[in-house]
Amino acid sequence: IPETCDFTHTDSVNVRVTTMDAELEFAVQPSTTGKQLFDQVVKTIGLREIWYFGLQYMDTKGYTTWLRLDKKVSSQDVKKDNPLQFKFRAKFFPEDVSEELIQEITQKLFFLQVKEGILSDEVYCPPETAVLLASYAVQSKYGDYSKEIHRPGYLASERLLTQRVLEQHKLSKEQWEERIQVWHEEHNGMMKEDAMLEYLKIAQDLEMYGLNYFDIKNKKGTDLWLGVDALGLNIYERDDKLTPKIGFPWSEIRNISFNDKKFIIKPIDKKSPDFVFYAPRLRINKRILQLCMGNHELYMRRRKPDTIEVQQMRAQAKEEKQQRAQLDNEKKRREAIEREKEQIELERQQLMLRLYQFEEKTRKAEKDLLEQQQRAMALEQERWRAEEEAKRLERERQEALMEKEALARHAESQQKGQEELAAELAAQSAKISLLEESRKRKEEEANAWQLKACEAKEDLRKTREELQMAIRQDTPPPPPPPPPMYDHLDDNSDSEENNSTHSAELPMDGINDHRKEEDRQTEAMKNERVQKQLEALTSELAHARDESKRNELDFLHANNVLQGRDKYKTLKQIRQGNTKQRIDEFEAL
Repeated sequence: IPETCDFTHTDSVNVRVTTMDAELEFAVQPSTTGKQLFDQVVKTIGLREIWYFGLQYMDTKGYTTWLRLDKKVSSQDVKKDNPLQFKFRAKFFPEDVSEELIQEITQKLFFLQVKEGILSDEVYCPPETAVLLASYAVQSKYGDYSKEIHRPGYLASERLLTQRVLEQHKLSKEQWEERIQVWHEEHNGMMKEDAMLEYLKIAQDLEMYGLNYFDIKNKKGTDLWLGVDALGLNIYERDDKLTPKIGFPWSEIRNISFNDKKFIIKPIDKKSPDFVFYAPRLRINKRILQLCMGNHELYMRRRKPDTIEVQQMRAQAKEEKQQRAQLDNEKKRREAIEREKEQIELERQQLMLRLYQFEEKTRKAEKDLLEQQQRAMALEQERWRAEEEAKRLERERQEALMEKEALARHAESQQKGQEELAAELAAQSAKISLLEESRKRKEEEANAWQLKACEAKEDLRKTREELQMAIRQDTPPPPPPPPPMYDHLDDNSDSEENNSTHSAELPMDGINDHRKEEDRQTEAMKNERVQKQLEALTSELAHARDESKRNELDFLHANNVLQGRDKYKTLKQIRQGNTKQRIDEFEAL
């Protein structure tokens, strides 16, 4: 068995306090009271709405207990660790988070604690609501969804759904992420702080939200559950923690007391008998008494005008929220400017690329044009050479003809060596024939070169026309102008005497509008957008649900939905009739 904490008169003891998002360490003296430690914690974290919270610890018997603020830490049954371990947690819950929670730090602590309760399945949450809540949790952490930043797998390491929900549906991690991402994207434009509050507004409609359950028996010995919350006391049958059977609002109760394991509740209606039940251990009755007193005090406070302190807190919180919104808008404005600058830079780079491509195309066209001009010049030279060769051959032919004529004349005049002259004449004739054929070939060759030169000139003309057209069509527009610049409440002992009595009066001074909660609507009923989102998720998840994996709470919840019941409709129903009728009904269970 662990020892209780042993303080000396001189030595300080190290204490570790774990909040929902931080660990704090302090050195406390033997004389330090629970209140002094509590005050140090709330001062450190900047919390002013202290009435909801307390310090939890594990006692030497292994029970979770709330630290008493009016006693020294050293006199309480804290398990001996070094350092001593405490948890800073919400002990009481508001009726309506959106109206009551003022500070951002208060909202955040409730958000984290409620989320942990849902993810650990201490608070039952149906699958469709779980997915929607997960998307708000993602928005509160990551802010607006961005396809460029939030790549596939960005939720892989996040704990967003209970194991029960995961096992009840035939969906992979990637498919779950895809669904949550779709709803995350729906919340674009919502501040992170607002996403936490939206999460709480939906979560507070869950049947088990803010409830402390205690194992009790009525006079008949029937095992039942007593539920204590911000609105009053509810009685549950043993097999159904979702649907209370009888309810008693705080406004009907004037005194609560217990003697050993017997707990007595005296109604305001003096015609009604006492409401009596039995707890298995004395410590449970102590805990019930604490919770009743604390919840009743807050119930009364909510139905009275705000104190000056609370009014100041609301004004300060409103101002801080406006400042956050202004900063958030400025941040989004800067991001939009950055995106615009990036877009302009991208467009500039694209224009530069088009310009480079155009210049390359122009250079190629000019190169092709030069090559065609060179080919045309070469063809022209070939044509000139062919013409010159043809002229030379023509001259040689003329000379041969003249020589032939001279020979003929010589033959006639001399009439000598006719055979030799005839042979020479025949040779000259053959030579003339060969020269004639060569001349004709050269003329044909010159004509061919002339045709090729004409074709080259035509190609050159077409190329020039194409180049002019490309220049007119591909000239890029001038770059855009640069973007504008912006400035910018001891329950840890079962050892008391059995006949000791503890009692507390629960006054209802001047409270008239005390049962307004019976006419409340769930967030889904008030908010059409949330209602449609939940309907869409219900339909979508139904196709992937494994009916064999559903548990008793799933069936109880489904039946409540089928019967058209919700938390507040059930509350109104179980409070019907006078107090005596409901106490008689409790005794009959």
